[in-house]
Amino acid sequence: MTVEKDGFIADCADTVAAGNVSEQDQHLIACARRAFEKAVRVARAGFPVYEIGRAVEKEARKDGFSIIRELGGHSVGRTIHEEPSVPNFADRTVTSRLREGLVITIEPIIASGSGQSFLDDDGWTIRTVDESHVAHYEHTIMITKDQPILLTA
Repeated sequence: MTVEKDGFIADCADTVAAGNVSEQDQHLIACARRAFEKAVRVARAGFPVYEIGRAVEKEARKDGFSIIRELGGHSVGRTIHEEPSVPNFADRTVTSRLREGLVITIEPIIASGSGQSFLDDDGWTIRTVDESHVAHYEHTIMITKDQPILLTA
C-alpha cells in the first residue's frame, strides 16, 4: 500500500495467509518478516546501504529460500521510488551510506524457489519463472544514528 499525505509518500506491504496454507508457505511468510527485522538492525546512519541487503539475503538463505534480486527497497519522499535503491542482497555497487533523516523502505521479497522472475504480459504482475510462491514484507523507516523510526507501523 502506498499513501500520500501532504505531498510525502509512505509505502508498506504484508503477505497475509488466507485459506489452507502449507507449512512451507507459512514458513516463507515468517522468513520475510524475520528478514525485515534483521535488516532493520543495520539500518543506522553511517552503515552502507548494501548491509541491509546482506541481512535480508542471509536470513532467506538460512531458511533455504531465495530473494528476487530485481526487486527491493528504495528511498521515498515526494515520489514513490527515489535514490538510493535498497537491494535485498549485498550489492556492493550501491556505494552510498545511510544518513540521518533518510526515509527508505526495507522490503524483503522472498521466494520458495529459485528467485528468478519475469514481468507478465499485463506489464504489472511479476511472476517467478518456476512458479514458486513469494512472500513480501515492507515498511517505511526513517534512519537515525540509533534505532530507525518505523513510520508505517
